[in-house]
Amino acid sequence: MQRRSWCGTAALLAFAAVGCGTADSGSAEPAAAGGAGGAGYPVEVTDCEGGKTTFTAAPQKIVTSNASSLELLLRLGVGDKVVGTGFPPAKGSLPAELDGRAQQVKVLSDSVIPKEKLLGSGADLYIDTFASVNRGGHGMGDVPTEKEFETVGIKHVYLKSTACSASAKGPVTDLGKVTEDIRTLGAITGTSAKATALVDEMNRKVDDVRKAVGGTPEKDRPTYFFFDYDAGTKQPIAVCNRQIANAVISLAGARNVFADCDATFKPVGWEDVVAADPDWIQLAVRNRGSAAETEKAYDEARAWLRGNAATSGLKAVKEDRFLRIGSEVTTIAGVRNADTVHRIAATLYPGKVKADR
Repeated sequence: MQRRSWCGTAALLAFAAVGCGTADSGSAEPAAAGGAGGAGYPVEVTDCEGGKTTFTAAPQKIVTSNASSLELLLRLGVGDKVVGTGFPPAKGSLPAELDGRAQQVKVLSDSVIPKEKLLGSGADLYIDTFASVNRGGHGMGDVPTEKEFETVGIKHVYLKSTACSASAKGPVTDLGKVTEDIRTLGAITGTSAKATALVDEMNRKVDDVRKAVGGTPEKDRPTYFFFDYDAGTKQPIAVCNRQIANAVISLAGARNVFADCDATFKPVGWEDVVAADPDWIQLAVRNRGSAAETEKAYDEARAWLRGNAATSGLKAVKEDRFLRIGSEVTTIAGVRNADTVHRIAATLYPGKVKADR
């Protein structure tokens, strides 16, 4: 049985109450100056409520709450500093150049890391992907207090792109918080040059799409439904405007049919999907660890929509307008969000955006 799994939509919904671009906004660049810890230190970062954490040197033992922050650290070249993770990536779900190293990381939990295990991990940094409501963490089970983190010498920081989503004041329409997270982790770990390179490449890809389709009037943009097949078919789960997927869809030149929903995810009814009658449907399944198994899941999702009485008459279903793009690269903040923007745009606007070869 597959032991490892992503923290996907279903898991995120469990944390919905507490929060489980183009452009690089640059609005929250970590403060940095030369110091005793070496060039670039100290580094000061803030959480969603403005709480500050200062680093005088790069952390040496890091624990990640799930696969999103783990992937970012691997891309920054500091995977050797990661001593444990929760919600680990399934084997084969990350790009080949990252997958082997990811599978070597100690799994502290297949879901939320228990308090005792986290505090006893020996880490000096915990990267939290869940909501920082009153700096209280994910809110599931017995959560360490900031005092307890401090007592054992663990600094506690958050990925704002996901931890701050539920408390966002308006819709998420760009990847600014994602690129901010990358820059922040780069500053914390002493890999700012690599972080800048990753952000620059993301911005280049999204800017190319914006130049090609950004001028399309709103009324002419195709409507788009993110169908999370793995969250279950009894009741669809809407991707709302506080979720990073809303930005991905919007940047690609589409209109999220549930963009008026002020949340991250929300259960809706099939009658709502039918009323929206989307032009395109993303068959969002989670990576099964092999191309063949993932394709099989896409086939199953398509077959379900075609065979269900409520959805068989949808415009997208009748015209076979489906996109086979995974959940993780759409709903979990990271470098691959920019690739997803390009993939969606290349499908919806084939005359304007070239597909990757």
